[in-house]
Amino acid sequence: MPSTPAARTTRSTPAEPDGPGRHDVPAGTGRQQGAARRTELAAFLRSRRARITPEDVGMPPGLRRRTPGLRREEVAQLAGVGVTWYTWLEQGRPINASVQVLDAVARVLQLDTTEREHLYRLAGIPFVTEPVSDVEAVGVECQGILDALNPLPAAIYNARYDVRATNATYRALWPMTSIVARWERNVLYKLFTVPECCLTFVNSAEELPWMVAQVRRSYGRHVGEPAWESFIALMVKESPTFAQLWASGNVAAPGKRVKAFRHEGIGVINMTSMSLSVDGMAEHRFVVYTPVTEDDRLRIEQLRQLDDPIVGCSLHGRPLSVIMAEREAAAATQDCDKSA
Repeated sequence: MPSTPAARTTRSTPAEPDGPGRHDVPAGTGRQQGAARRTELAAFLRSRRARITPEDVGMPPGLRRRTPGLRREEVAQLAGVGVTWYTWLEQGRPINASVQVLDAVARVLQLDTTEREHLYRLAGIPFVTEPVSDVEAVGVECQGILDALNPLPAAIYNARYDVRATNATYRALWPMTSIVARWERNVLYKLFTVPECCLTFVNSAEELPWMVAQVRRSYGRHVGEPAWESFIALMVKESPTFAQLWASGNVAAPGKRVKAFRHEGIGVINMTSMSLSVDGMAEHRFVVYTPVTEDDRLRIEQLRQLDDPIVGCSLHGRPLSVIMAEREAAAATQDCDKSA
């Protein structure tokens, strides 16, 4: 449904600690620091594992569970790594971990950006701040499923309605999703901050309260987490309507909904949305939109054929190509300012 231009992913390496130079460090200090870091890494992984339940990742709860949260072997299975290797990692043993493996573990443990950075630094490897592409965000298999669902619009959302990946039809319906920075690729952010005249959501009066209530339900499991707290604070600041709905305290569960969207020059498209959980990606779901009638299907197909759709209302709408050109020019100017 919504979003701003994709920012280039940067890679940052752990900063060197302040203090004497390498040649002045007493013998054994490096080994001691490494051991301390591995001990902290082990404790961090155990604490993150304890907060994830089997139900969170689509597994049956089972009987006689003495372990709070997931077992080590369950994390290993979901992340696609060896049980012995993960056990050693969580025991603080001196083993090597690759970016790909840590990404898989972080995905299973539902780590937010701050927690992922902490994990990478403890493991002593560079931290990638954001995925470069949708494939990196959700994996080749999930992106393949999205693409195979064309011409049905489909995306993968997390519990905050962050748009993690999309297919071509989804991007045709909501083109701004594919050209914005990842932090802004959030359905609620776009719906609540766009001018009311440019809002394409026809039945927003019924659907927006339900969407906020759904996020409120998920928030109960993430109170105090930086990514969630900063998101809620941003939404409350940017939208009085969201703030009012959030203050109501209403909660709701995901489910099938009928949603209507208006596109300039095409008309209203009615679609049924269906959510399906994603195995191995806790609190992520496929959201697939199916046309309600044959006329709705034809309107989707008509929209897919547009080379340069109009984005916005009849008063403020502009061709997508113009918006993209402006964003590219702004990004180029910003790069020049940084290098000056």
